[in-house]
Amino acid sequence: MATSQQPIDGNGAAVRPTHDEEEAENIFLFVPNLIGYGRVFLALTSLYYMPLHPRTCTALYSISCLLDALDGYAARVYEQSTKFGAVLDMVTDRCTTSCLLVFLAQAFPRWSIVFQGLISLDLASHYMHMYATLSMGGSAKSHKDVSASRSWILRQYYSNKWVLFTFCAMNEVFFIALYLLSFSSPYLSPTLFADAANPSSLAPGTPAAPKPSMFFPSPFSAGAMEAARANKMDSTVPWVCAIISFPIMAAKQIINVIQMRKAALWLAEGDRAARKAAGLPRKTSKKTQ
Repeated sequence: MATSQQPIDGNGAAVRPTHDEEEAENIFLFVPNLIGYGRVFLALTSLYYMPLHPRTCTALYSISCLLDALDGYAARVYEQSTKFGAVLDMVTDRCTTSCLLVFLAQAFPRWSIVFQGLISLDLASHYMHMYATLSMGGSAKSHKDVSASRSWILRQYYSNKWVLFTFCAMNEVFFIALYLLSFSSPYLSPTLFADAANPSSLAPGTPAAPKPSMFFPSPFSAGAMEAARANKMDSTVPWVCAIISFPIMAAKQIINVIQMRKAALWLAEGDRAARKAAGLPRKTSKKTQ
């Protein structure tokens, strides 16, 4: 039976294949990255159902969020932690939450500036933290490696996976609950339809079943969307979830502010060191009179 033989040099020693000759690992097909692609697919599908199908959207969006914990577990088990996977994970988190907040800004116009502020804070905080970690801590340093001397709060937040999971999960639960309340709570989401002949119908959330003649002609109009949203489900569970998750969601926003501030201070520290090394600011001799 023929066996493959390793090539040898003129001295009879085995020749090891060079790095270029070795088969390169396909990082994009690592298990945690495959899970990440699945998260992206589920998130995109949930956005398709978001305007008119709250139950389907919530199920798909929630599964995508829960897989966030699974890809990290898979990376540890299969020893496939990569920078690409970390960036894919963070980008997916930021994009999916931002898309949900955009819908909430449309569903609750009076509070749109709050949701816009939350989107901006989330993106700015994580971008500055990631950039500061890479530029000041080195390319081999993870954004989750925060020393206690730099920030005790961020150290506790990132070092304990259960703390991190709880904060991230409750943050998403609160926004999902608000999303469901936009379909179920007559107090938060008054209907666009009102029967002028019946003054009592001017109360929020009525009429519960508008007549077909009250619909806008286009099924994609604002009126048709409001009809799909009105009185579609019970609001008890979303209210309970929103109340329970609100304190943790608020705490996470505070952590985002701390994270952004610490990143700014770290970058400024590097700027001062770089300017000092370059001899800046330049000292000019005083002109003699």
